[in-house]
Amino acid sequence: EFLLLWVVMMAAMMLPSVAPVASMYLRVVRSRRTGPAAAHTAGLVGGYLLAWAGFGVLAYGLSRALGTLAPMSTGMGMAPASRTVWAAAVILAVAGLYQFSPLKARCLRHCRSPLGFLLHFGTYSGRLRDVRAGAYHGAYCVGCCWSLMLILVAVGLMNWAWMIGLTAVVFAEKVWRSGPVFGYAVGGALILGAVLLPWLPHVQTALLS
Repeated sequence: EFLLLWVVMMAAMMLPSVAPVASMYLRVVRSRRTGPAAAHTAGLVGGYLLAWAGFGVLAYGLSRALGTLAPMSTGMGMAPASRTVWAAAVILAVAGLYQFSPLKARCLRHCRSPLGFLLHFGTYSGRLRDVRAGAYHGAYCVGCCWSLMLILVAVGLMNWAWMIGLTAVVFAEKVWRSGPVFGYAVGGALILGAVLLPWLPHVQTALLS
């Protein structure tokens, strides 16, 4: 149940930002007249979501280990448990710090300028070419955004405010000209939230409800 919900959420949140890459990829493969566009699209999207499903397994294992799995929002106005608060603070801190990491920057560069990816996989053949291309690009997206998506484990998978906010952050980082700088600002805000969260009840209610 968790994995199915996770994949559906990743599709809703991540596919808007990957649409330009998918469009470019389809133009490359269609120029070679190797089959219907629908089949290429299905393979590419399937491989992309497969990468996120793999991370979903890790996220589920981590949440079970921490005892913080929250498939639903805590509910408007309800105070979260102390353990949930501290776990959420740690996750926010990790997500904020990762925004400044070299690995994040490398993966983000790939997602923003996937020309090498397109040229590489545009020459591939075989039934699983599109799936491989989607999984390859998906792996870079996981490397870019895993820490942001992990926030949902702490705040609730159905916390619509966080889902919309994180979707906007991911889209801006990948598409907006000032996306990398914007990502640093988001990182700073997440770190500040992690510091304030354990000590301020109204922040707990705002972020975790």
